Amino acid sequence: MSAFDWLFRRTRKPDPEPPAPPPPLPPPVADAPGSPSPPPPVADPYGSEFLPVTRGEIVAAAKSGNLLSTAFQFGRPSVIPPTSDPRTQLIDRAMVTAGLLSPEELAEIHRVGEEYEKAKPTEANLAAAAGLAGDAAVRAYRAEKERRKAQKKAESAARKKDRAEAVATRRATDIIFLGRCVSGKLHLRLSDETRLAEFGLPVLHTPADVAKALGLTITQLRWLAFHTDVATRTHYVKFQVSKKSGGTRTLAAPHKTLKAAQRWVLANVAAKFPVTEAAHGFVAGRGIVSNAGPHVGKAVVVNLDLSDFFPSVVFARVRAVFERYGYSGAVATVLALLCTECPRAAVTYAGTKYEAATGPRALPQGAPTSPALSNQVARKLDRRLLGVARKLGLTYTRYADDLTFSGGPELNEKVGWLLAKVRNVAREEGFAVNEPKTRVMRRSAAQTVTGVVVNDKPSVDRAELRRLRAILHRAKAEGLAAQNRDGRPDFRAWLVGKIAFVRMVRPDAGAKLKAALDALPG
Repeated sequence: MSAFDWLFRRTRKPDPEPPAPPPPLPPPVADAPGSPSPPPPVADPYGSEFLPVTRGEIVAAAKSGNLLSTAFQFGRPSVIPPTSDPRTQLIDRAMVTAGLLSPEELAEIHRVGEEYEKAKPTEANLAAAAGLAGDAAVRAYRAEKERRKAQKKAESAARKKDRAEAVATRRATDIIFLGRCVSGKLHLRLSDETRLAEFGLPVLHTPADVAKALGLTITQLRWLAFHTDVATRTHYVKFQVSKKSGGTRTLAAPHKTLKAAQRWVLANVAAKFPVTEAAHGFVAGRGIVSNAGPHVGKAVVVNLDLSDFFPSVVFARVRAVFERYGYSGAVATVLALLCTECPRAAVTYAGTKYEAATGPRALPQGAPTSPALSNQVARKLDRRLLGVARKLGLTYTRYADDLTFSGGPELNEKVGWLLAKVRNVAREEGFAVNEPKTRVMRRSAAQTVTGVVVNDKPSVDRAELRRLRAILHRAKAEGLAAQNRDGRPDFRAWLVGKIAFVRMVRPDAGAKLKAALDALPG
């Protein structure tokens, strides 16, 4: 079936009954004189191209030529073909025949097509101009985008530069971080000047003030005070010494720069802190003799020892000491870091040796500031134990970690309660009693307090005094070196120290021993 057959069948209507022939027209009548003349005949405005068409005409037109070879093909919805196109003319007539469109509507459609053909060049020009304007707008947008991008990069680089300069300036003039878990109060920069003046302490508000007072730069102070859990270098030299009771004790000697800073803190700050009446260790004007004196001639002497005394005084407690006397959080933090250190163990990882922390920062045994600061941390312990002693009518003194109580015969019945009470108080204050070193001494045996015999008067143990006299006596004949049976590295210096202790407790006996030593050849 051809396309035209299909179109004809889809569009044609059933043929109407042939109309009856019109009645014959009457003969023309002459116009009456004076009557108006009839209007002239009106021509068909649509012409023959819109006349109805029959199926036979469509078939004949399809057979007479190839209607599909015209210039106006299917699939071009933007083009309205003219009535001069044979195929279009045939289709128009078919649509009129089928009643789909009227001749008036077809005429209007083709008029619009003609107008559209006239306007197409203008439309193309407008489209081209719009395209050019769009390209220009895109180029302008991209150029503006690149300009803004470059501007933002420049601003970001300027901000980074300013920030780097600010960081460098701040690092050179201030300290805002000194390690994890210890830097929480570095933002507090206002000390209590009234309280500092009350104790005669130097006024320091910021880390920069501390650095200036110590004669250090901010960089040096940061290096000395910075806390790290793992380090390749530390500020201490550690070594082991033997204890009289057995075992070893780890001493940590600070390096030169840190020791100088600690000595300044001790002389200008820590040494000015008030101490309790019970504290005798490392206090100006007091010592082992003043510590033992109050217990001379007592019926019962009870001695207790605090285990790990310095390691129990951790960083937070030391910082609280400096804050108590008026220093700001920042100054207290820096000073506490200068005076504390972590216990460390040597480890090797990937061929590199490290010092790894095995516990919290605390007072190192060997730093010049540790004794004075420990006395401050133990102030509350002393006050509580003094209260216990007064309640029982006892005498109480403390030399560092050595606690001593003494009293009359009635103390025999209260020793158990006293020991239990001291254990509880010590535990509540962050310390622990070393049970194996607890001693209860009565007058039937030598009563010693920090190495001083206190039975009747401050004295030195008789056995020790005899030993020193024997060494000096034999040295006259055998020489001093022959008396060094324990192989001490500097035997003479050791002997000088022993004699100095005797002179401190018993000046008369000590003077004789020193004269005997000086008489020996060097």
